[in-house]
Amino acid sequence: MHLLQSGVDISVIALWLGHESPTTTHMYVEADLTMKEKALAKIQEPASQTPRYHPPDALMEFLKTL
Repeated sequence: MHLLQSGVDISVIALWLGHESPTTTHMYVEADLTMKEKALAKIQEPASQTPRYHPPDALMEFLKTL
């Protein structure tokens, strides 16, 4: 956990621990709530919103007939 919190890459830690795959080491990342909180604090809202799709009336009428 200390290595992860210090910024050591998970693949390096996996090698040091003798794990066959970084997937095995990933459970340590999931267990560390402090790292999750820091990551969530860095998330920002997108600058633009994706417009919602509105199907044409003809399509809606066709779908209602099915």
